[in-house]
Amino acid sequence: MIPFLDLKNINQQYRDALIEACTRVIDSGWYIGGQELEKFERHFADYCGTRYAIGVANGLDALILVLRAWKELGRLNDGDEVIVPSNTYIASILAITANNLTPVLVEPNVDSYNIDPLKIEAAITAKTKVILPVHLYGQLAEMPEIMQIAKKHHLLVLEDSAQSHGAEIDGKKAGAWGDASGFSFYPGKNLGALGDAGAVTTNDAELAQMLLALRNYGSHEKYKNLVPGVNSRLDEIQAAMLDIKLQFLDQEVQHRRQIADLYLTEIVNPLIQLPLEQIDAEQYNQHVWHLFVIRTKHREALQKYLAEHGVQTLIHYPIPPHQQQAYKAWNALSFPISEQIHAEVLSLPMEPTLSIEDAKKIAQLCNGFEV
Repeated sequence: MIPFLDLKNINQQYRDALIEACTRVIDSGWYIGGQELEKFERHFADYCGTRYAIGVANGLDALILVLRAWKELGRLNDGDEVIVPSNTYIASILAITANNLTPVLVEPNVDSYNIDPLKIEAAITAKTKVILPVHLYGQLAEMPEIMQIAKKHHLLVLEDSAQSHGAEIDGKKAGAWGDASGFSFYPGKNLGALGDAGAVTTNDAELAQMLLALRNYGSHEKYKNLVPGVNSRLDEIQAAMLDIKLQFLDQEVQHRRQIADLYLTEIVNPLIQLPLEQIDAEQYNQHVWHLFVIRTKHREALQKYLAEHGVQTLIHYPIPPHQQQAYKAWNALSFPISEQIHAEVLSLPMEPTLSIEDAKKIAQLCNGFEV
C-alpha cells in the first residue's frame, strides 16, 4: 500500500536531531515559555518575513486569538462581518463565530479553489471589518488584489496560512501579506510538530503584545491580567522540534514540487481534472503543494479503484461548512461552486518521502481508470 501520508517515515529522517532536541528540553527543567520557544518564534518570523511570530497551542487558536485581540484593541465589535471562503475547512469559520462575529461566505475561483477577489468586493457591506482569505491546499490566495480591496475599504486582513508554510507570490511569503496570519503545525502540515501547535505572524507590535497576554491567561506580567485570556501556549518540546524541522522545510517543499510536476505532466486521463497553479507574467505564485487535489465526477469509483491497486487517498473535504450540522441555520443556503468542489475533490498521496517511482505508479494508475 502506498500511504497517503507516512508521518513516521517523514520524522524518521530527523530522528536523531529530534531526540536530541527533546533531551535538551527535558534536561533543562524548563518546559513552558523558555528559550526554545523564543528561538523558534524568532526563526519562524524570519522565515516568513515578519517582525513577530507568537507561538500558540494550535492553528484554530491562532485565528481565534487574532480576532479576539482585535476586539480587545477596539478594532472589532460583536456582530462585525468577516468575509471568508465558503469552501474552507470549518476551522476558519469556527474562529469567527467563537468571537461573536458574523461569517460572510464567499465562493472560490473554481480552478484555484481560493476565494475569488471579485466576489469579495461584491460582499462588502457597512458592517464588514475583516477579510479572512484561506490559502487552500498550499497555494496563496490572490493576495495583491485582496490587499488592494482591503486598503480601499479600510478592512483588516487575517490570512489562514494553515496549509501554506513557505508559499509565496513574487517573493513575499504566506504570513507576511495581511495584518496577521494564523499557522497550524498539526503533524500532517508541511511544517508539522509531533502534536498540536500553532503560531501567529504579524508586523503589528500592539497586536503582538496583546497576543502574548491573551495566550497566557490575559497576563502580561505574572499575576497581573490585562484582559480575560486563555491558556494557549506552544510548549518547549514542540517548539524545539519545530525549530529542527524548519531547517528542512524548503528542501521538503522542493520534493513536493517534483511530485506535483510529475503528476501534472503524466496524468492525462480526461476523466480527471488536475489542479491549477496560478502563474502569470507579473506575479510568480510558488505553490507548496500541501495537498495535491484532483477533481472527478467519478470520485467514489476512482477512490475505490486506487485503493484496490494499493494507493490510499483522502477527501479534503467531503462536506462544505454551510451544510454542516454545526451551522444548521445555513443548511438551506446555496453555494454551487463550493458544493461542486466538495462533491468532486480527491487528494492523491503528496508528502516529502513519497518516491518518484511510487508517484509514477500513481499517475499510471490514474491514467488506467475507466468508467
